[in-house]
Amino acid sequence: MKTEITLLAAVALAVSCNAFAHHSTAAEFDNSKPITFTGVVKKVQWMNPHIYTLVETKGADGKPVVYRIEGGPPNALFRLGWRMDSLHIGDTVTVSGLRAKNDASLNIGQAKITTADGKKIFEGNAPGHEPAL
Repeated sequence: MKTEITLLAAVALAVSCNAFAHHSTAAEFDNSKPITFTGVVKKVQWMNPHIYTLVETKGADGKPVVYRIEGGPPNALFRLGWRMDSLHIGDTVTVSGLRAKNDASLNIGQAKITTADGKKIFEGNAPGHEPAL
C-alpha cells in the first residue's frame, strides 16, 4: 500500500511539474518583427499544447507561403468561445502578429485573425480577451 501511494504521488508530481513547464512567447517571437497579411486558411490543427492555423499568402517574390499561426491551448480557447469550426478551409482572413526570432521559421505568434466580414476569430492567447464568437 505504501508503495502504491508513493508511486501515485510521484506520478502526480511529474504531471504537475510538466503543466508548469512552458515556453515564453518572448523566447520564440520577436516584438520588432510585426507582420500583417491576408491569405486563405489551409488547415486548422486543433491539438495540445497549442492550436495552429495554417494560412497561405503570397511572399514578396509572388510565390505561395504558408504561415503557421500559433494559438493558445485548445481548452483555453474553447472557454473563450473559439471552436474547431470557427474557421473553415478556404476562408479568407487577415492575420496580424509577430514573426519568429528564427528567420527561417514561418511561425507567427501573438496573432489576431480577422475574417473577410470583419469578425475577430482569434486575438492572441492572453487572458482577458473577449470571446471569439
